[in-house]
Amino acid sequence: MSRRQASLQRPTTDLPVLIAPSAGSTGRTAGRDSGCGAPPRLAYWHGFLLLAALLLSAGVAEAQSEPGRAGILETMIKWTPLLFEGFLFNILISFMAMAIGTVAGGFLGIWQISLLPSVRRGSWLVTQFFRNAPWLVLLFFCMFLLPFQIEIFGLVVPLPDWLKATFGLALPVMANVSEIVRGAIQSLPSGQWESAESLAFTRRQTLWMIILPQCVKRMLPPWMNLYAILTMATVLASVVGVSEVMTLTGEVLSAEGGRTDLLVPFYSYILVWFFIYCYPIARWTVYLERRFAVNA
Repeated sequence: MSRRQASLQRPTTDLPVLIAPSAGSTGRTAGRDSGCGAPPRLAYWHGFLLLAALLLSAGVAEAQSEPGRAGILETMIKWTPLLFEGFLFNILISFMAMAIGTVAGGFLGIWQISLLPSVRRGSWLVTQFFRNAPWLVLLFFCMFLLPFQIEIFGLVVPLPDWLKATFGLALPVMANVSEIVRGAIQSLPSGQWESAESLAFTRRQTLWMIILPQCVKRMLPPWMNLYAILTMATVLASVVGVSEVMTLTGEVLSAEGGRTDLLVPFYSYILVWFFIYCYPIARWTVYLERRFAVNA
């Protein structure tokens, strides 16, 4: 019996994923068609520039500080534990907003390819609205329109400001994830759907067993890029009164008697923290793009 005949006699349950063309060739073709080069990447020398800016600003502030006041480095070390707690709160908000946005955006992206026109158009409208809305506006929208507490089966559940800010950040994440999912699904050749149909797969089986598994490697790099952007955007929560790292930095500066010489060093210090956190994510994203030959 030939290999081709043996493969045709296998049960369909052994074929959860059909063979797809090389992702590398697909990515190269997409790149040529778009006519756009790769976006600038976060490099290690950016971190050295930020560190140099921090040291320079601290040195200038130290030279301009009044006699008898605590030094810049001493002051930064004193307040580092408090600021680090605020930074961890930013990371928590980013995790929760990304989780909520990914789950909601995944379903929204699948609905964008629905065979029902009303579902497809409605999902597209929701995606485009939240994708193009300013993030700060969505934050204010959630802060002022969501209630302070909700009642579920007689149980009163409070909604603190940081949780409402998380919902506000999850909305644009949802829309962007929806586009990532839709784009990944539609980037696969139509032969995948036709082959699955010839094997008597239903549309749901085709989507969950054949299409989405192949989309994971296409979705992962842009999803990680989106998370890095979200992490840096969590500082917007300070505008609506959430006690995160930027809010605490302002309170620290006020506690130090409004010393203007601390302004640039402290904010440069926080910027270095965000770079240290986001740089590994950026490098891992590049590695995955090369590993999976996405946008190569």
